[in-house]
Amino acid sequence: MRVIVVGAGVVGTMHAWQAVERGHEVVHLEREAEARGASVRNFGLVWVSGRLGGEELATARRARELWERIGERVPALGFRPNGSLTAIRTELELAVAEQAMTRPDAAERGFRLLDAAETRAVNPALRGTLLGALHCERDAVVEPRTAQPALREALLASGRYTFLPGREVREVVGEHAVRDDHGQLHTGDVVILCTGAWLGGLVRELAPELPVRRVRLQMMQTDPLGEALTTSVADGDSFRYYPAFAGSALEELRAGQPQAPVADEHKMQLLMVQRRDGGLTIGDTHEYEHPFSFDVVEEPYEHLAEVAEDLLGRPLPRVRHRWAGVYAQCTDTTRVVHREQVAGGVWLVTGPGGRGMTCSPAIAETTAETLGL
Repeated sequence: MRVIVVGAGVVGTMHAWQAVERGHEVVHLEREAEARGASVRNFGLVWVSGRLGGEELATARRARELWERIGERVPALGFRPNGSLTAIRTELELAVAEQAMTRPDAAERGFRLLDAAETRAVNPALRGTLLGALHCERDAVVEPRTAQPALREALLASGRYTFLPGREVREVVGEHAVRDDHGQLHTGDVVILCTGAWLGGLVRELAPELPVRRVRLQMMQTDPLGEALTTSVADGDSFRYYPAFAGSALEELRAGQPQAPVADEHKMQLLMVQRRDGGLTIGDTHEYEHPFSFDVVEEPYEHLAEVAEDLLGRPLPRVRHRWAGVYAQCTDTTRVVHREQVAGGVWLVTGPGGRGMTCSPAIAETTAETLGL
């Protein structure tokens, strides 16, 4: 079969990967010279620990397996099974972690509750204030800025993959075909639109009542830390964000330990990941109301730096990059992705939310099976 994939972010690239792996020919179109959206403006987290049970957790666990397999074949992905620590600094946060340990799927998530000494044994860079941490051995990380080019290089080696950047798809022509803004017609046996947060134009024409919204976030990256941050790190505010931690202990946390005003206003948590060059990617915020601001604001960065420095027990290295990103999220946030046939032979796959980097290999695998590839 000949598969046309539109969108070269991580979701689109993984759909191309699945098709090539199954013996098909792929033509891959991307409107930019290189993916520039949420697929590169993220942490690179393969995050199992906080996922909702059922389909979401199963998808994340399957994706984690697939990332590891692909990483063995494509070392430039920078796949690292580094695990994560959610740092605990108060008794109320500790109660949430203790309740999480009683979940029937705690073992599937690789949960371990550590005291302060055990936490520092796992990650010696955490020399600041903490009572302990919730350790998730199943979490991992890849390098978001290099993942797509690395995957494409491997795909090109198959001889059954063509990448066409700088091509914006403008219309669907009949069945199984699209026309780009160069006037070129691309015909296949199936077309898969993986356009990320680009929900206007052709996507709006094909799916005017799309149950997907856009979310904006702010992040930053520092100079090299000068030592290894051996795990990804989250703060206690992440308990408020991830559905795995819902329960009576979380409600007590919300009631007895309000977020800092800036964190509450910007719907924040701290996530911190070390890149292969030693720098730290730190975030993030969540903005849901449209229209989004065109600029970034400084107060969230100041809050993130303060929390990170408290956990590390040392000043952060110089911040060298700040950015905002936008991703697409299903309005029903319990859904992993929105997958819809929008025309004859044309499918739209979008809306994984902040799970795109984590879940994309499994999302693409399910699409391939659904379409009979």
